[in-house]
Amino acid sequence: MLKLAVFDFDSTLMDGETIDFFAEELGIGEEVARITEEAMSGRLDFFESLQQRVGLLKGLDYKVVEKISQNLPYMNGAKETIAELKKRGMTVVCFSGGFRSATGYAKDILGYDADFSNVLHEKDGKLTGLVGGDMMFSHSKGDMLTRLQNILGVTEDETLVCGDGANDLSMFAHAGTRVAFCGRDILKKEATIIINEKDLTQILKEI
Repeated sequence: MLKLAVFDFDSTLMDGETIDFFAEELGIGEEVARITEEAMSGRLDFFESLQQRVGLLKGLDYKVVEKISQNLPYMNGAKETIAELKKRGMTVVCFSGGFRSATGYAKDILGYDADFSNVLHEKDGKLTGLVGGDMMFSHSKGDMLTRLQNILGVTEDETLVCGDGANDLSMFAHAGTRVAFCGRDILKKEATIIINEKDLTQILKEI
């Protein structure tokens, strides 16, 4: 019986990549999206790509960051799926290589129990181009998942994880139910459930 569900945020609970929305404000959307794609496909180290992309955001007004973070398009069925999983007695958590400005805001809207993500450093109301937090490395999600399982007393077989990119592989290694949601090929190879439709409620039919 499943007790813990962990979801990625960007392109999983939210339809798009938060950092790409920020980059569009600075007119560098294509450049940042290209680096994001390389990282999510596993061709670029996640830590390096994160630093590189956030560095390009230097100077962006933090009020703009907050406004974008609070107006993101959530994935079809995200709210309903989380509500149903919680009704089934599961703890639902969000792990994101993205940013607390987005995951913290979405928490109460989508209904998950906790979020672990990264924080954009700002000074004098503008981004400095620096970032820190819980999900900085390609192994971060797996590392955090095992710690969470220990705290909650949950086994791998009682754990469901859902994501779309290469930085979700580390948490796939510690879960019995592994959902690749509109995922990259590198993730689909390790998945037990593959969903190619942008509708998270499809998960409910499979578990």
